[in-house]
Amino acid sequence: MSALAALVPIVVLGGFLAFVWHRLAIAPRWGRRWVPWLLALVLAALVAAVLEQFDVWGGAWSAATMRPVAWTGAAFLATCLYLFLGLVPVALVSGAIWLLRWRHDHGRDARRRFNRVAAPLVAALAVGLTGYGAWEASRPSATAFEVASPELPAQLDGAKVALLTDLHAGAVRSAGFTRRVVDLVNAQRPDVVVIAGDLVDGTAARYRQEIAPLADLEAPLGVYVTTGNHEMYRDTANWVDEFRRLGLTVLANEHTTLERDGASITLAGVHDYSGTGPFTPDPDAALSGVDAAGFTLYAAHQPRQAFAVEGRGVDLQLSGHTHGGQLWPIRYLVPLQQPMVDGEATVAGTRVITSRGAGAWGPAVRVLAPPEVPIITLRRS
Repeated sequence: MSALAALVPIVVLGGFLAFVWHRLAIAPRWGRRWVPWLLALVLAALVAAVLEQFDVWGGAWSAATMRPVAWTGAAFLATCLYLFLGLVPVALVSGAIWLLRWRHDHGRDARRRFNRVAAPLVAALAVGLTGYGAWEASRPSATAFEVASPELPAQLDGAKVALLTDLHAGAVRSAGFTRRVVDLVNAQRPDVVVIAGDLVDGTAARYRQEIAPLADLEAPLGVYVTTGNHEMYRDTANWVDEFRRLGLTVLANEHTTLERDGASITLAGVHDYSGTGPFTPDPDAALSGVDAAGFTLYAAHQPRQAFAVEGRGVDLQLSGHTHGGQLWPIRYLVPLQQPMVDGEATVAGTRVITSRGAGAWGPAVRVLAPPEVPIITLRRS
């Protein structure tokens, strides 16, 4: 990463924090000199906590020891979103008063009264929404889907596929959360489990224990995994090795056959869209030798990877990545990158089911995007 590329987010974050500090501590003119200093110290401490997600401070301490720090810093990012959405309108209204009352000291007293009410109200709402989102994110549930196809063999009619994505275990999410998700999946009694990427954040050496419960996933036709973009960020090869060590079958641009009662379907999987080098996604390799007339499941982390298999005989793509936006109103920005947000849709002629994910990236917070594990029942139409 170039120095300029690293500088841009620092400048943006610094500017945003200065804006928040000014709107909460200065604009209301509280009349207490200690208020700006106290808020500056709180913001600095929270920024330091944010960095723990990236193991900046915690190398000398265990992940469990640093998790409360990482969780708090990550949650602050969600609060920042809602502070921004609330304080920008407040600043605009305050500016309008300044313009409209230009003959009367620019409405100095009116602006002070308005800001003294609006600033703490926005702060309380931002913290409240973050608290609600933490509760929502802690409650993953199973979501039922049904997919019918004439290509599905009668012997596999009623087969259940559990789609697990976007667990994001690591600095914020612990093995305890992974265990809860594993128990949820097993309770659905799936015939096959497909894990479509973004299981982890961080390095395998530090966080492998956070996904250890995945070894207990149960499905008679197997448990399969593909990579997501977060596996590509750090330690890709070691994470792939760890998946295999846990007994998961890695679909690295390849396919396998799922058989029941003498009939079979194909499950293919590719690396994430962002993969490079040995982890570059290769749908041609994954589908090589697959009978286009048969029923084929295709695991690919990002919904937009459906464009690469148009006309290739894929009956259902299983994806994640979008988180359903995770924090409202971000879901309305997802279509700028992906062809769908969540649920079921047809992309480039291929039916795609996109999970909102079981976990959450960054803040363990979700607002109007509840975590899920889709359970897809296959039917012969």
